[in-house]
Amino acid sequence: MSTAPAPGPRESKPPEPRQKSPQEPRPRPSALVFDDPLDRQSADDTDQGWGERAPASSASDLARFLDEKPPHHI
Repeated sequence: MSTAPAPGPRESKPPEPRQKSPQEPRPRPSALVFDDPLDRQSADDTDQGWGERAPASSASDLARFLDEKPPHHI
């Protein structure tokens, strides 16, 4: 004897595919771009991309020091 559940009744015909209304816009294929990707500046080409912060005051320097202090220096 099998322990699998008994199959349920099957539909006599497959469901009809839904017809698109003429008002639904068709998705447009994206345009191919053939320019040189190395001509553009990437995120890691900037100081912020490397994690640098903007120059700031001594109060913000202290805040940065306290934020970046390793746990064994607490």
